Amino acid sequence: MKIALLGAGRIGRVHARAISDHPLAQLACVSDAFPEAANSLAAEYGVPVMTAEDIFASAEIDGVLIASSTPTHCDFLERAARAGKAVLCEKPIDLDLARTRHCLGVLAEHPVTCALGFNRRHDPQFSALKQALEAGRIGELEMITITSRDPEPPPAEYVAASGGLFRDMSIHDLDMAVWLLGEPVTEVTVSGSCLVDPAIGEAGDLDSALINLKSASGKLVSISNSRRACYGYDQRIEVFGSQGMLEARNETDTRLRFTGVEGVVEERPQWFFLERYAQAYVREVGDFVTAWQEGRAPLAGAQDGLAALELAEAALISYREGRRVLLSEIR
Repeated sequence: MKIALLGAGRIGRVHARAISDHPLAQLACVSDAFPEAANSLAAEYGVPVMTAEDIFASAEIDGVLIASSTPTHCDFLERAARAGKAVLCEKPIDLDLARTRHCLGVLAEHPVTCALGFNRRHDPQFSALKQALEAGRIGELEMITITSRDPEPPPAEYVAASGGLFRDMSIHDLDMAVWLLGEPVTEVTVSGSCLVDPAIGEAGDLDSALINLKSASGKLVSISNSRRACYGYDQRIEVFGSQGMLEARNETDTRLRFTGVEGVVEERPQWFFLERYAQAYVREVGDFVTAWQEGRAPLAGAQDGLAALELAEAALISYREGRRVLLSEIR
Protein backbone atom coordinates (compact mmCIF):
# COMPACT_ATOMS: atom_id res chain seq x y z
CA MET A 1 0.00 0.00 0.00
CA LYS A 2 1.56 3.29 -1.10
CA ILE A 3 0.65 5.98 1.42
CA ALA A 4 1.11 9.74 1.12
CA LEU A 5 1.67 11.63 4.37
CA LEU A 6 -0.07 15.00 4.70
CA GLY A 7 1.59 16.78 7.60
CA ALA A 8 5.23 16.62 8.67
CA GLY A 9 4.96 17.84 12.26
CA ARG A 10 5.39 15.88 15.48
CA ILE A 11 2.55 13.43 14.89
CA GLY A 12 3.39 13.21 11.19
CA ARG A 13 6.84 11.93 12.12
CA VAL A 14 5.27 9.24 14.33
CA HIS A 15 3.13 8.07 11.43
CA ALA A 16 6.02 8.20 8.96
CA ARG A 17 7.94 5.75 11.12
CA ALA A 18 4.92 3.46 11.51
CA ILE A 19 4.30 3.39 7.75
CA SER A 20 7.94 2.75 6.87
CA ASP A 21 8.16 -0.07 9.43
CA HIS A 22 5.13 -1.93 8.08
CA PRO A 23 6.08 -4.75 5.68
CA LEU A 24 3.05 -4.20 3.44
CA ALA A 25 3.13 -0.39 3.38
CA GLN A 26 5.35 2.17 1.70
CA LEU A 27 5.75 5.86 2.51
CA ALA A 28 5.25 7.30 -0.98
CA CYS A 29 5.76 11.01 -0.32
CA VAL A 30 5.38 13.84 2.17
CA SER A 31 3.42 17.07 1.96
CA ASP A 32 3.26 19.99 4.36
CA ALA A 33 2.30 23.67 4.25
CA PHE A 34 5.76 24.43 5.63
CA PRO A 35 8.39 23.45 3.03
CA GLU A 36 11.20 23.09 5.57
CA ALA A 37 9.25 20.49 7.56
CA ALA A 38 8.27 18.57 4.44
CA ASN A 39 11.81 18.61 3.02
CA SER A 40 13.35 17.47 6.29
CA LEU A 41 11.03 14.51 6.80
CA ALA A 42 11.10 13.50 3.12
CA ALA A 43 14.91 13.53 3.11
CA GLU A 44 14.97 11.37 6.25
CA TYR A 45 13.01 8.64 4.47
CA GLY A 46 14.32 9.19 0.96
CA VAL A 47 10.93 10.03 -0.54
CA PRO A 48 9.78 13.01 -2.64
CA VAL A 49 7.87 16.06 -1.50
CA MET A 50 4.57 16.48 -3.32
CA THR A 51 1.77 19.01 -3.24
CA ALA A 52 -1.66 17.92 -2.04
CA GLU A 53 -3.00 18.51 -5.55
CA ASP A 54 -0.48 16.12 -7.07
CA ILE A 55 -1.12 13.53 -4.37
CA PHE A 56 -4.86 13.40 -5.00
CA ALA A 57 -4.29 13.31 -8.76
CA SER A 58 -1.70 10.52 -8.66
CA ALA A 59 -2.79 7.04 -9.75
CA GLU A 60 0.27 5.62 -7.98
CA ILE A 61 -0.89 6.53 -4.48
CA ASP A 62 -3.33 4.15 -2.76
CA GLY A 63 -4.03 6.07 0.41
CA VAL A 64 -3.33 9.21 2.40
CA LEU A 65 -2.60 9.68 6.07
CA ILE A 66 -3.81 13.07 7.29
CA ALA A 67 -1.62 14.40 10.09
CA SER A 68 -1.97 18.08 9.24
CA SER A 69 -3.63 20.78 11.34
CA THR A 70 -7.27 20.20 12.35
CA PRO A 71 -8.80 22.91 10.09
CA THR A 72 -7.49 21.01 7.04
CA HIS A 73 -8.90 17.59 7.96
CA CYS A 74 -12.34 17.82 6.37
CA ASP A 75 -11.03 19.26 3.12
CA PHE A 76 -8.39 16.54 2.78
CA LEU A 77 -10.83 13.80 3.78
CA GLU A 78 -13.34 14.88 1.15
CA ARG A 79 -10.68 15.22 -1.54
CA ALA A 80 -9.32 11.77 -0.71
CA ALA A 81 -12.79 10.22 -0.93
CA ARG A 82 -13.56 11.89 -4.24
CA ALA A 83 -10.21 10.68 -5.58
CA GLY A 84 -10.99 7.11 -4.47
CA LYS A 85 -8.10 6.92 -2.02
CA ALA A 86 -8.15 5.17 1.34
CA VAL A 87 -7.60 7.57 4.21
CA LEU A 88 -6.43 7.50 7.82
CA CYS A 89 -7.16 10.84 9.49
CA GLU A 90 -5.99 12.13 12.84
CA LYS A 91 -8.74 13.20 15.23
CA PRO A 92 -10.85 15.26 15.30
CA ILE A 93 -12.45 15.36 11.86
CA ASP A 94 -13.30 18.97 12.63
CA LEU A 95 -14.12 21.11 15.66
CA ASP A 96 -17.57 21.94 14.28
CA LEU A 97 -20.37 19.36 14.32
CA ALA A 98 -22.13 20.64 11.21
CA ARG A 99 -18.90 20.60 9.19
CA THR A 100 -18.15 17.09 10.45
CA ARG A 101 -21.58 15.84 9.44
CA HIS A 102 -21.18 17.34 5.98
CA CYS A 103 -17.86 15.54 5.62
CA LEU A 104 -19.46 12.23 6.56
CA GLY A 105 -22.06 12.88 3.89
CA VAL A 106 -19.31 13.19 1.28
CA LEU A 107 -17.74 9.96 2.54
CA ALA A 108 -21.12 8.24 2.19
CA GLU A 109 -21.35 9.40 -1.43
CA HIS A 110 -17.79 8.28 -2.19
CA PRO A 111 -17.14 5.14 -0.08
CA VAL A 112 -13.46 4.43 0.62
CA THR A 113 -11.59 2.78 3.47
CA CYS A 114 -11.65 5.52 6.11
CA ALA A 115 -9.94 5.13 9.47
CA LEU A 116 -9.86 7.71 12.26
CA GLY A 117 -6.90 8.22 14.58
CA PHE A 118 -8.31 6.95 17.85
CA ASN A 119 -5.04 5.17 18.46
CA ARG A 120 -5.92 4.05 21.99
CA ARG A 121 -8.24 1.38 20.57
CA HIS A 122 -5.06 -0.22 19.23
CA ASP A 123 -3.14 -0.14 22.54
CA PRO A 124 -2.25 -3.74 23.55
CA GLN A 125 -3.53 -3.35 27.13
CA PHE A 126 -6.77 -1.63 26.18
CA SER A 127 -7.31 -4.11 23.35
CA ALA A 128 -6.86 -7.05 25.74
CA LEU A 129 -9.29 -5.43 28.18
CA LYS A 130 -11.88 -5.04 25.42
CA GLN A 131 -11.48 -8.68 24.36
CA ALA A 132 -11.85 -9.93 27.94
CA LEU A 133 -14.91 -7.74 28.41
CA GLU A 134 -16.54 -9.10 25.26
CA ALA A 135 -15.68 -12.65 26.32
CA GLY A 136 -17.76 -12.17 29.47
CA ARG A 137 -14.82 -12.30 31.89
CA ILE A 138 -16.53 -9.92 34.34
CA GLY A 139 -20.10 -10.88 33.59
CA GLU A 140 -22.47 -8.01 32.89
CA LEU A 141 -20.68 -4.66 32.55
CA GLU A 142 -21.94 -2.08 35.03
CA MET A 143 -19.40 0.73 35.44
CA ILE A 144 -16.26 2.10 33.74
CA THR A 145 -13.67 4.40 35.28
CA ILE A 146 -11.21 6.13 32.94
CA THR A 147 -8.26 8.16 34.24
CA SER A 148 -6.45 10.33 31.69
CA ARG A 149 -3.99 12.99 32.85
CA ASP A 150 -1.27 14.75 30.90
CA PRO A 151 2.14 15.29 32.53
CA GLU A 152 2.05 19.05 32.07
CA PRO A 153 -0.28 21.66 30.56
CA PRO A 154 0.14 22.82 26.97
CA PRO A 155 0.86 26.47 26.14
CA ALA A 156 -2.16 28.75 26.33
CA GLU A 157 -1.82 29.57 22.62
CA TYR A 158 -2.19 25.86 21.84
CA VAL A 159 -5.33 25.68 23.98
CA ALA A 160 -6.90 28.60 22.13
CA ALA A 161 -6.56 26.81 18.77
CA SER A 162 -7.15 23.23 19.92
CA GLY A 163 -10.89 23.39 20.50
CA GLY A 164 -10.47 23.12 24.25
CA LEU A 165 -10.12 20.30 26.76
CA PHE A 166 -13.16 18.29 25.66
CA ARG A 167 -12.51 18.33 21.90
CA ASP A 168 -8.72 18.04 22.18
CA MET A 169 -8.00 15.79 25.17
CA SER A 170 -11.21 14.24 26.50
CA ILE A 171 -12.31 13.15 23.03
CA HIS A 172 -9.97 10.13 23.25
CA ASP A 173 -11.55 9.07 26.55
CA LEU A 174 -15.06 9.67 25.25
CA ASP A 175 -14.34 7.41 22.29
CA MET A 176 -12.86 4.79 24.62
CA ALA A 177 -16.01 4.93 26.77
CA VAL A 178 -18.33 4.32 23.80
CA TRP A 179 -16.07 1.55 22.46
CA LEU A 180 -16.05 -0.30 25.78
CA LEU A 181 -19.74 0.25 26.47
CA GLY A 182 -20.75 -1.18 23.12
CA GLU A 183 -23.90 0.94 23.17
CA PRO A 184 -24.81 4.64 22.79
CA VAL A 185 -24.39 7.22 25.54
CA THR A 186 -27.63 9.05 26.30
CA GLU A 187 -26.60 11.70 28.81
CA VAL A 188 -23.54 13.68 29.94
CA THR A 189 -22.85 15.61 33.16
CA VAL A 190 -19.63 17.55 33.73
CA SER A 191 -17.95 19.36 36.58
CA GLY A 192 -14.81 21.31 35.71
CA SER A 193 -12.33 23.89 36.94
CA CYS A 194 -9.11 25.66 36.05
CA LEU A 195 -6.80 24.39 38.79
CA VAL A 196 -3.47 23.99 37.03
CA ASP A 197 -2.64 27.01 34.86
CA PRO A 198 -4.44 30.37 35.10
CA ALA A 199 -3.41 31.15 31.52
CA ILE A 200 -5.62 28.30 30.33
CA GLY A 201 -8.56 29.87 32.12
CA GLU A 202 -7.73 33.25 30.60
CA ALA A 203 -7.81 31.54 27.18
CA GLY A 204 -11.40 30.52 27.92
CA ASP A 205 -10.79 26.86 28.73
CA LEU A 206 -10.47 24.57 31.75
CA ASP A 207 -7.70 22.16 32.72
CA SER A 208 -9.47 19.78 35.11
CA ALA A 209 -12.73 17.93 34.57
CA LEU A 210 -14.87 15.07 35.83
CA ILE A 211 -17.15 13.72 33.11
CA ASN A 212 -20.02 11.36 33.91
CA LEU A 213 -21.81 9.42 31.18
CA LYS A 214 -24.90 7.21 31.23
CA SER A 215 -25.61 4.70 28.49
CA ALA A 216 -28.89 3.64 26.92
CA SER A 217 -29.21 0.67 29.30
CA GLY A 218 -28.10 2.63 32.37
CA LYS A 219 -24.41 1.70 32.48
CA LEU A 220 -22.21 4.37 34.07
CA VAL A 221 -18.86 5.87 33.05
CA SER A 222 -16.65 8.26 35.03
CA ILE A 223 -13.77 10.08 33.28
CA SER A 224 -11.12 12.02 35.21
CA ASN A 225 -9.10 14.49 33.13
CA SER A 226 -6.29 16.78 34.21
CA ARG A 227 -3.72 18.75 32.24
CA ARG A 228 -1.06 18.01 34.89
CA ALA A 229 0.22 14.88 36.58
CA CYS A 230 3.64 15.58 38.07
CA TYR A 231 4.57 11.87 37.94
CA GLY A 232 4.02 11.34 34.20
CA TYR A 233 1.34 10.34 31.72
CA ASP A 234 -1.46 8.78 33.78
CA GLN A 235 -3.53 6.41 31.61
CA ARG A 236 -5.67 3.84 33.42
CA ILE A 237 -8.97 2.08 32.85
CA GLU A 238 -11.11 0.02 35.21
CA VAL A 239 -14.20 -1.89 34.08
CA PHE A 240 -16.46 -3.32 36.78
CA GLY A 241 -19.12 -5.96 36.30
CA SER A 242 -21.34 -8.53 37.97
CA GLN A 243 -18.55 -11.11 38.18
CA GLY A 244 -15.41 -9.07 38.68
CA MET A 245 -13.22 -6.24 37.51
CA LEU A 246 -10.61 -5.68 34.80
CA GLU A 247 -7.85 -3.07 34.99
CA ALA A 248 -5.48 -1.58 32.44
CA ARG A 249 -2.61 0.06 34.28
CA ASN A 250 0.09 2.62 33.52
CA GLU A 251 3.06 1.57 31.42
CA THR A 252 6.60 2.12 32.71
CA ASP A 253 9.89 1.83 30.85
CA THR A 254 10.78 -1.62 32.25
CA ARG A 255 7.79 -2.55 34.48
CA LEU A 256 10.36 -3.19 37.21
CA ARG A 257 9.02 -3.26 40.77
CA PHE A 258 11.15 -3.27 43.94
CA THR A 259 9.98 -4.75 47.24
CA GLY A 260 12.11 -4.36 50.37
CA VAL A 261 12.11 -3.25 53.99
CA GLU A 262 11.54 0.34 52.89
CA GLY A 263 8.36 -0.62 51.08
CA VAL A 264 7.29 -1.26 47.50
CA VAL A 265 8.62 1.01 44.75
CA GLU A 266 7.55 1.07 41.10
CA GLU A 267 8.81 3.22 38.26
CA ARG A 268 6.91 6.32 37.31
CA PRO A 269 4.62 6.08 34.26
CA GLN A 270 6.13 6.86 30.89
CA TRP A 271 6.25 10.59 30.34
CA PHE A 272 3.87 11.30 27.45
CA PHE A 273 1.79 9.89 24.62
CA LEU A 274 4.70 9.35 22.21
CA GLU A 275 6.18 6.76 24.56
CA ARG A 276 2.97 5.39 26.08
CA TYR A 277 1.20 4.76 22.78
CA ALA A 278 4.16 3.93 20.54
CA GLN A 279 2.85 0.41 19.89
CA ALA A 280 -0.67 1.72 19.35
CA TYR A 281 0.45 3.94 16.46
CA VAL A 282 2.18 1.00 14.78
CA ARG A 283 -0.88 -1.21 15.19
CA GLU A 284 -3.15 1.59 13.98
CA VAL A 285 -1.31 1.80 10.65
CA GLY A 286 -1.35 -1.99 10.45
CA ASP A 287 -5.13 -2.06 10.88
CA PHE A 288 -5.50 0.62 8.20
CA VAL A 289 -3.44 -1.36 5.72
CA THR A 290 -5.24 -4.66 6.30
CA ALA A 291 -8.66 -2.98 6.29
CA TRP A 292 -7.84 -1.57 2.83
CA GLN A 293 -6.51 -4.91 1.60
CA GLU A 294 -9.46 -6.92 2.92
CA GLY A 295 -12.16 -4.37 2.11
CA ARG A 296 -13.38 -4.29 5.72
CA ALA A 297 -14.12 -1.49 8.13
CA PRO A 298 -11.16 -0.29 10.25
CA LEU A 299 -11.27 -0.51 14.04
CA ALA A 300 -12.14 3.19 14.29
CA GLY A 301 -13.90 5.09 11.51
CA ALA A 302 -15.43 8.43 10.65
CA GLN A 303 -18.73 7.63 12.38
CA ASP A 304 -16.79 7.04 15.60
CA GLY A 305 -15.23 10.47 15.14
CA LEU A 306 -18.66 12.06 14.91
CA ALA A 307 -19.94 10.19 17.97
CA ALA A 308 -16.97 11.32 20.09
CA LEU A 309 -17.33 14.92 18.90
CA GLU A 310 -21.02 14.89 19.82
CA LEU A 311 -20.08 13.78 23.32
CA ALA A 312 -17.41 16.49 23.53
CA GLU A 313 -20.00 19.07 22.50
CA ALA A 314 -22.42 17.77 25.13
CA ALA A 315 -19.65 17.92 27.74
CA LEU A 316 -18.89 21.54 26.87
CA ILE A 317 -22.57 22.52 27.16
CA SER A 318 -22.88 20.69 30.48
CA TYR A 319 -19.84 22.49 31.86
CA ARG A 320 -20.94 25.93 30.67
CA GLU A 321 -24.58 25.61 31.69
CA GLY A 322 -24.12 23.48 34.79
CA ARG A 323 -26.65 20.82 33.86
CA ARG A 324 -27.18 17.32 32.55
CA VAL A 325 -27.20 17.24 28.75
CA LEU A 326 -29.14 14.63 26.79
CA LEU A 327 -27.50 13.46 23.59
CA SER A 328 -30.86 13.87 21.87
CA GLU A 329 -30.22 17.64 22.16
CA ILE A 330 -27.03 17.30 20.12
CA ARG A 331 -27.98 14.78 17.44
